[in-house]
Amino acid sequence: MDFDAFLLDHASCERKASAMALSMVSHYPDRVVLVQEMMVLAREELEHFHQMLWLTQAKGLTLLPAEKDLYVQTMLKEIRRGPDEYFLDRLLVAGIIETRGCERFGMVAEALPPGALQEFYRHITRAESQHGTLFYRLAKLYFDGAEAAERQ
Repeated sequence: MDFDAFLLDHASCERKASAMALSMVSHYPDRVVLVQEMMVLAREELEHFHQMLWLTQAKGLTLLPAEKDLYVQTMLKEIRRGPDEYFLDRLLVAGIIETRGCERFGMVAEALPPGALQEFYRHITRAESQHGTLFYRLAKLYFDGAEAAERQ
């Protein structure tokens, strides 16, 4: 109902996604494939944030201060402790969050009238789908596929 609030939330989510990818790099510098993939992801998410910044500023909106997302915080509570368990669960939770973003942005794209904003959200939907797949692929790379599938 409040599309401006949605846009501001979306901008915040893109900023957080970029920061999360960089956090994975700093926490797991020895995981070569992960580091490479997270650097690509961080740059892409930062570009999405930049696009959202332009979009919100064009509408005269001001970014919101960083706030914790209740949905994400609830998901993070499910992450187990222990180095391997934590890493696996962190990958899977990130995959769930990205996949949910794909669903959310896809619904927005379908609800928007034809035009540049609809195309933008279609692009974001495709990107989020790839991000969700990326995290599941990484979980299967670093862990037994059955273990990752069972926890998923």
